[in-house]
Amino acid sequence: MVQHPSAQTDRFVHDRLPPREQWPDLRYDLPELQVLPGQLNAVQWLFDRAFAAGHADRPLLRSDERTLSYAQARAEVNRIAQVLTGMGLQPGNRVLLRGGNSIAMALAWLAVVQSGLIAVATMPLLRATELKAIIDKARPAAALCDVKLQDELKAALALSPETATTPLRLFNTGDAAIVIDHSLEALARHAGDQAAPCPTSADDIALLAFTSGTTGSPKAAVHTHRDVIAACETWPRHVLRATADDIVMGSPPLAFTFGLGGLLVFPMWAGASVYFPSIPYTPEAMVRLIGQVGATICYTAPTFYRQMAPFARQHGVGRLRISVSAGEGLPDATRQLWKEASGLEMLDGIGATEMFHIFISAAPQDVKRGAIGKVVPGYQAKIVDEQGQALPRGQVGRLAVKGPTGCKYLDDTRQANYVQDGWNYPGDAFVQDEDGYFVYQARTDDMIITAGYNVAGPEVEAALLQHPAVAECGVVGRPDDERGMIILAYVVLKPGQTADDAQVKALQDHVKHSLAPYKYPREVRFVTALPRTETGKLQRFALRKMAQEGTTT
Repeated sequence: MVQHPSAQTDRFVHDRLPPREQWPDLRYDLPELQVLPGQLNAVQWLFDRAFAAGHADRPLLRSDERTLSYAQARAEVNRIAQVLTGMGLQPGNRVLLRGGNSIAMALAWLAVVQSGLIAVATMPLLRATELKAIIDKARPAAALCDVKLQDELKAALALSPETATTPLRLFNTGDAAIVIDHSLEALARHAGDQAAPCPTSADDIALLAFTSGTTGSPKAAVHTHRDVIAACETWPRHVLRATADDIVMGSPPLAFTFGLGGLLVFPMWAGASVYFPSIPYTPEAMVRLIGQVGATICYTAPTFYRQMAPFARQHGVGRLRISVSAGEGLPDATRQLWKEASGLEMLDGIGATEMFHIFISAAPQDVKRGAIGKVVPGYQAKIVDEQGQALPRGQVGRLAVKGPTGCKYLDDTRQANYVQDGWNYPGDAFVQDEDGYFVYQARTDDMIITAGYNVAGPEVEAALLQHPAVAECGVVGRPDDERGMIILAYVVLKPGQTADDAQVKALQDHVKHSLAPYKYPREVRFVTALPRTETGKLQRFALRKMAQEGTTT
């Protein structure tokens, strides 16, 4: 690929990339990938593409309060970019973003990346201690935060002397912007609507996407401007095939690469528009809004589709033509339930934060029951044994993937686990059948995927162990028809503590207040001892077996 000098004067992330020998083999086999320029600013490229296609006056961002065309959105992005420059930020600085899905959050992300800064979007539900771990790793030079979510972020920034004075600008302040004179809206209102995009190299960094490993400590997946556009040229182009007439909506947060791609970057690539609700989605509200908004593409997790099905049967799904499922395994029962209720075949896919987005999928007309799909054009995938040797079709093994995107962790020894001999190992067990379809089996690590959220068991264990009643604990996922998996905690209480329903609630409430609420154990089983090896290591495989059998011994 053509190289171009970096524009990022802050080399913090560049200097903490993995050694080159630990990088994945990045392949650009598709013709559309080979023509990407060496100088590439992903946001500028997306806007320029839309304008060249005549979409400047077409809607891009929609909400109940306002709709912005591509031209209006670009002007707003330029205003925010001027604010960022006025704060003294330099290309390569990290900017932490905290907010739910909204027009303001989308504009802030676009402005950060257009300015050559590095976006570090965080989940809205994270607590101060979880945010601090991300802050310590990313070392942001500034933070942009939804006014409703500022308390936990301020608490996180105050935890370290190094970050206590980090500049913070609030957005979505509404009428309060009049009195909050340092809000992002107030500052942008006085800025001009022209700003030259930073002339980034395609290999300059666009974002850090945080994920949790099995240890619970955060990992930051690094993605370049080239990665973002390469992702647009694979699954969206060859499988999703959205058009400029599509209206997209869905539930995954923009802090997830699933949400960032599906609800911002990919619609921009297609010239489509995105609807962001003013209130949190419920299954019934999403179905009703699909009809009211005229949405044609929906993104959410299998659990949500299952909960939406009775309302789809009751209210219909309007103009909806594509329903994308990802984030966790899609049970065939859920696929059929949704199909019966909506008349639509699900578009399933598996991706990874480390890969940016989906790399195995099937368009509705190519669905094979029980399988996720085939490898997306631009990627390669194979099933291998523990030594990395390819297995025959029909045998269960580890999934290995390579393509135009791949894992590059920020300053993390776990890079060597994810990338081996140039192949990415997302941590999933699969079977590939004789027709080339990939059939999901299970996770190969201790990650619990519940209702589309990734939860590391050890992280929940650490929170439980802080409760004065807990002596020991082990946390695993238990299969569940509604949520895919639920978080199950096996707890050994300290002497004198009572194993009753009140104790269960106390432990659940404790985790809810320590971590993001979706990480609390929905089931707690009290045991007298945990299965351990002779060296004292917790045997999670034994706990998982107990969970499946419903036993406590």
